[in-house]
Amino acid sequence: MKTVVDLRQLLKQYGSFIYTRDRKLDLQLMLEEVKELYQYGMISIEEYQKAVLVIRHEEQLIQ
Repeated sequence: MKTVVDLRQLLKQYGSFIYTRDRKLDLQLMLEEVKELYQYGMISIEEYQKAVLVIRHEEQLIQ
């Protein structure tokens, strides 16, 4: 996972579609979804870490 598109594809596999027209809010919602998927054991620690890195990188680009 290297991009937000990859992250969206991961979330889509679990039935989560996030698009609010607010990039920052989208990233926050994606982070919450990824945390929940990890907490419930649906994704691995590696997937979780990569997703968080992608989100953090995108947040830096917004600011």
